[in-house]
Amino acid sequence: MTTPAPSPPDFSLNAANGIIHLYRGEVGRMTSYRVRLDTTTNWAVITTAGLLGYAFSPQGPDEIMIAAMLMNVFFLHVEARRFRLFEISHLRVRVLEKFFYPSVLGDSIDQSWRSYMIRELDKPHIPLDHLQAVGWRLRRNYLWLYASLLIAWLAKLDISRPANSVFSAAQVVDVARIGLLPGWAALLLVLAFYAALIILALRARSYPLEMD
Repeated sequence: MTTPAPSPPDFSLNAANGIIHLYRGEVGRMTSYRVRLDTTTNWAVITTAGLLGYAFSPQGPDEIMIAAMLMNVFFLHVEARRFRLFEISHLRVRVLEKFFYPSVLGDSIDQSWRSYMIRELDKPHIPLDHLQAVGWRLRRNYLWLYASLLIAWLAKLDISRPANSVFSAAQVVDVARIGLLPGWAALLLVLAFYAALIILALRARSYPLEMD
């Protein structure tokens, strides 16, 4: 004698249709925010490419590289904000995929997810803070962009050294100066900036993207 399969929960037709439409709507919002995330990344890439092209022109100053690094901070924060909004819909979609559809298909599911979804719809919460979002976007897109900028900046400093001179660290420090800021201070600031980026990227591993 086989054990009968658990019966699906008692969803009214209106309730089931409403949840299905909610699922479709949240998937649509995820798609929309996915496009907006890609658009922000494209802005960062195009802006960086333009600034690099100018920096390596005969009249291009070394400081353009620093400007590109700071410009990408703006794009990174915009993208992190959009990613947090994306995660609101992502979380709802995962809840419905993990609980609603298995329940409809006859699986035995803890029905407390309903009250969770009601609270989530009443007062949406973002499952990660802004710095975590920054870290995730760094890991996905921006670390390689910043790595390219760092390599380009160091190459530009090398090009800016006096012609036919023997390479020395003192020369690199000298050409790294930014206005009244001495070269050693500029190098330390860039080093600290990149250390902060790496820390944020590593910190982003501390929470799951999906509710599993």
